[in-house]
Amino acid sequence: MVNEEKCQDKSDEEIVRLTIENQDYLAVLIKRYEDKLLRYINRISNNSREEAEDMVQEIFIKVYTNLNDFDPELKFSSWVYRIAHNHAISNFRKNKARGINEQIEIDEKLANSLAGDINTVKEIDHILLKKSVNKILGRMESKYREVLVLKYLEEKEYKEISDILKKPMGTIATLINRAKKQFKIELDKQRINI
Repeated sequence: MVNEEKCQDKSDEEIVRLTIENQDYLAVLIKRYEDKLLRYINRISNNSREEAEDMVQEIFIKVYTNLNDFDPELKFSSWVYRIAHNHAISNFRKNKARGINEQIEIDEKLANSLAGDINTVKEIDHILLKKSVNKILGRMESKYREVLVLKYLEEKEYKEISDILKKPMGTIATLINRAKKQFKIELDKQRINI
């Protein structure tokens, strides 16, 4: 059994090296990323809490089985988010094939964060804002929704978004810019004042 308190000062990459030698260290990585990945999956997909929890478990199985392929030149967080992203996309495609619709659910704090950073509604009722942001994100193309979620809700830097989505940083900047414009157009369509 691994003493998780002794691992607090170790970097993710150090924990990965230890996990390759002793699988008990996987518990440290799970503890560090379980809630973050669950929140991320919920933000980019329309899964129930139970489905999202199952997805996170499947993601950690993939993480463990692919640890030897981890590139230590990258941040572990980028790598694990990339696995989560790919898994969510696969799940989305599977659900789409079965005719299950996708809708994004985010909490009030995150709705306010996204809306505030895009210089949108500041004095609107919080419930209306949450519904509007959810509706707009749900209507956006997945490539735009993904970058907005990663940038504004997951608070990732451009470099990390680039690593997660496997796209050049210039492309990420363009996608974020276009996503913000598309978001603004949808706000205007819904007659929400900026």
